Amino acid sequence: MRFGPVPVTDAVGCVLAHSVQLADYRLRKGKVLSRDDVAALLAAEINEITVAQLGPADWPENEAAQIICRAVQGMGLRVSAPFAGRVNIFAIKAGLMEIDRSAVDALNAIDPSITLATVPEWTSVQARQMVATLKIIPYAAPKAAVAAATGPMTKALKLHAYKAPPADLILTNVPGQKPSLNTKAEAIIRDRLAALGGQLHSVCSIAHDQNALQQALAGATAPWVLILTGSATSDIDDLAPAALKAAGGQVERFGMPVDPGNLLFLGHKGQQTVVGLPGCARSIALNGADFVLQRLAAGLPVDDAVIRGMGVGGLLKEIPTRPQARATQAVVKQPCVAVVMLAAGASRRMQGVDKLLEPVGDAPLLRHVTQAAIQSDADRVCVVLAQAQHPRAAALAGLDVDTVLSVNHAEGMAGSLRDGIAALPEGCDAVIVALADMPEVTSHYYNTLIAAFDAQDGREICRAVSADGQPGHPVLFSRRFFESLSALQGDSGARAVLAAAPEFVVDVPMPGQGAVVDLDTPQAWDEWRNVNRH
Repeated sequence: MRFGPVPVTDAVGCVLAHSVQLADYRLRKGKVLSRDDVAALLAAEINEITVAQLGPADWPENEAAQIICRAVQGMGLRVSAPFAGRVNIFAIKAGLMEIDRSAVDALNAIDPSITLATVPEWTSVQARQMVATLKIIPYAAPKAAVAAATGPMTKALKLHAYKAPPADLILTNVPGQKPSLNTKAEAIIRDRLAALGGQLHSVCSIAHDQNALQQALAGATAPWVLILTGSATSDIDDLAPAALKAAGGQVERFGMPVDPGNLLFLGHKGQQTVVGLPGCARSIALNGADFVLQRLAAGLPVDDAVIRGMGVGGLLKEIPTRPQARATQAVVKQPCVAVVMLAAGASRRMQGVDKLLEPVGDAPLLRHVTQAAIQSDADRVCVVLAQAQHPRAAALAGLDVDTVLSVNHAEGMAGSLRDGIAALPEGCDAVIVALADMPEVTSHYYNTLIAAFDAQDGREICRAVSADGQPGHPVLFSRRFFESLSALQGDSGARAVLAAAPEFVVDVPMPGQGAVVDLDTPQAWDEWRNVNRH
C-alpha cells in the first residue's frame, strides 16, 4: 500500500485518508473515491489530497478483518460485519472467556497493521458482551500477513458457556445470629447461581454443629453442595471440612490466594462437588467464590493447582491506590437493533397490481425482503401492514416477525413509521427503517449498518449508499432519534430527521445499486427483470 498526497485528478479508486468538507456534504476518510467525488473536489478547487493506494498484494481493511475473524466461528462467539477495518466479537451466551495469550501475542507480532485486543483472561462475560476487537490500522493489510494471522486467531479466543447444575445450600446458625443474615445470604447465592445458569435445588438452615452438618451433607442430593457457615472456617480441620470428611467426602483444597475469599474450601463427596463458601459470599461483591463457581459452571476443571494459580489478579479488595473500576466500568455489549419494514403502502403507481406480491425468485417480494432482514444480525423484525386479513399478511406466514397494523397508514410513510416505532421491543438501541419494495437489499446491508453504528463515536444515523455514492435505504437510527421519528407527519419519511442532524450521519457504502433500487411502477419491474432475469 502506498500512502501520501496525490493530484486529485489521479485519485479515482484511491482511499481518502482524511475527511474533506465540501459545500453541501462531507467526504469521510476511508471512502473509495469515485469519478463524481473527484469532480466535486475539483469544483471545490481542491487539487491535491492524501490517499492510500492499494496494490495487488493488499487486502482492503474490511476484507482483511473479516477474513481473519472467520477463524473464531464455532467458538461460542458472534462476529460483527466489518466497518472501517474493525470487526467486533461478542459472546453469544454468558460464560467464561479463555484467552490464549501466546496466540494473541503471535497474531499481534505478524504485522503492525493487524491488531487484536481482548478482555483479560478468564473474564466472566454476559451474553452479547464484547470480548475482543480486531482492527486493521491502515486502510489495507498485506495478504501474506492476513493469511498468517488466521492460524493464531483459531486459538486465541474461546467462550465456555455457563451451565451450572442445581445446588443444595446448607446454612449454619451460631447462637445469637440474626435470622436476616442467612435470609439475605440465600437470596444473594440464588442470584449468583442464576447468573451461571443454575438454581437452588434445596436450602436447609441448621445449627452450627458438626453432627447436624454431617447429616445435612448425607441428605444432600444435588450435583453441587454449597456450605455457608455462621462462623468462618479457619482451618482444614474446622467444623465444616471435618463434617465433610465424616460424611464420607474429602477436602481437596482449603484456602485460596484471592482476597476477599481466602477462607474457601473445595471438596467432593462421591460425584458431588462441595464448596465451602467464605463469609464474603454473603455480599454481592466479586470474591474468590465467584472465581471457583464460574469455572465449575463453565465445565472447567477446578482443583488444588487451579486454585493456587489464582493469585495473580486475585486482589479484589478495593484499596486507595486502585479505583473502583467494577462499579463504574461500562460493559460494551452488542447493540439491540430492530428492523421496521414499511409495507403498508397502497401501490398506487402499479396500475392495480400489488408490487409487494410480485414474485422475486420463488417468493413474493414482501417475503423475499423480510427473509433478508430475518437472516441478519438484527434482533427483531417488525413488518408494518395496513390490514390483517390481506394477501400481504399471508405472504409472511411462518416467518418469525412481529406484524404491526398501522392505524395511520393512510397518512403516508410517516404514519406507518410512527406506528412501527411505537411497536419496538423494550431496550432497543437502534432501529433500521427499511422499505419493502427494495429487492436487492440483503442481510449484508443490515449487518453492515449494525457494524457501522457506534453511539459513542457519533455514528448514530447510518445510511446505506450505493457503490457510486447515491444515498438510499435502509437507514439505521439510534434511540436518540426515536422521539423525532415518532413526531413525523405526512409522506416524507425520515428525510427531515437526517436533514436536522447531519453531524450524526455516516454514509455506509454497499455493493452495487441495491440501496437505490426500488420497484414502484410496472416499467421499473420490467427493467429490473430484464437486467436480473427473474
